[in-house]
Amino acid sequence: MKKLLRILLFFLGFLLFASLLLYVLGYGYIFKAVSTVYFTGHTTAFIDDYPYFENSVIENADSVQQWPLHEEYNEVKATSGLDSLNRELETAAFLIIKNDSIWFEKYYNGYTDTSRTNSFSMAKSIVTALMFKAIQDGYIENTEQPVADFYPEFNQGLTVGDLSSMASGLNWDENYYSPFSSTARGYFGDDLKEQILELEVTETPGKEFEYLSGNTELLGMVIAKASGKSLSEYLSESFWKPLGMNDDALWQLDSEENEMEKAYCCIASNARNFAKFGKLFINYGDWQGKQLLDSSYIVMASKPRFKETPYYGYGFWLSDHKGKEIFYMRGVLGQYVIMIPEEDLVIVRLGRKLIRKEKGDKHYKDFYMYIDETYKMLNHAT
Repeated sequence: MKKLLRILLFFLGFLLFASLLLYVLGYGYIFKAVSTVYFTGHTTAFIDDYPYFENSVIENADSVQQWPLHEEYNEVKATSGLDSLNRELETAAFLIIKNDSIWFEKYYNGYTDTSRTNSFSMAKSIVTALMFKAIQDGYIENTEQPVADFYPEFNQGLTVGDLSSMASGLNWDENYYSPFSSTARGYFGDDLKEQILELEVTETPGKEFEYLSGNTELLGMVIAKASGKSLSEYLSESFWKPLGMNDDALWQLDSEENEMEKAYCCIASNARNFAKFGKLFINYGDWQGKQLLDSSYIVMASKPRFKETPYYGYGFWLSDHKGKEIFYMRGVLGQYVIMIPEEDLVIVRLGRKLIRKEKGDKHYKDFYMYIDETYKMLNHAT
């Protein structure tokens, strides 16, 4: 019995020492990660995790602009392949917007048209839209303006456009599996500004694509400093209210004390609201006759910056699947707003799981499947 007690005390002492060491070394956020993820029955960040964090409010307008329903709304049922895929991957919402109205809409697993779920990295596309809006509003000169004009710590030729196009050369560690990575600290830590200002430009900016969430976080800091507004405030006045979103959204913060939005991720809203961004973008910035964004910005965002990496533009993923020019917003676990301008088509999928990429491919397998099944449904309708 005494031996067992000694072992138990040794184990508890070790845990205490390890905990103190983690805090001393700056890894105390790991405890929040464990309590938020594993203690809630998950193994990674999840689409319903926003209540476990501080959030700022993205206010909607007093007048909601309801989505019109297509005259063939839900007349064509989901294909057996699509329904099977949505069940397997625990989809929350699947929408097809054809022309100016909702052609198909279905919710799964208890979610509805007002259910909030985490955008994850789809927020990166929205932040790029805010960057272009800040240029249009005169807060930022252009995509070539040096980041050092706002944060002198970054004076090695880094530009605002380099951040949006993922070509910064920053030493952010984009690892989703290590608890000691920059990504883990950014998600569960409590001082994003401090973390970003610790970064260094270790590769020549503007030369090649490397996907780093820290790029978008720094871009968000630039936009906020240039505009004198929080990202939530600027998003509300620039897009949320003009698009007549159906309710307020939430943007995760690093902490109540620092109130820094996680610019690279984590806007909690619903499929109908996210779909409005898709419609705005395929309309090249026009919303019901008002040009919210200059069309040239949408063209720039939806074309590759580097010929070596034709799958990414400024804040958007790009694809030529089925011979179409496709650009889309993407978040981990299979959050998509897929835009096919020549078809006047927007596909929105939100959910809990995805199918991993084939070796060498830059797009997830389920991305192709959602498009293929959508075309099967549309062809059936005609």
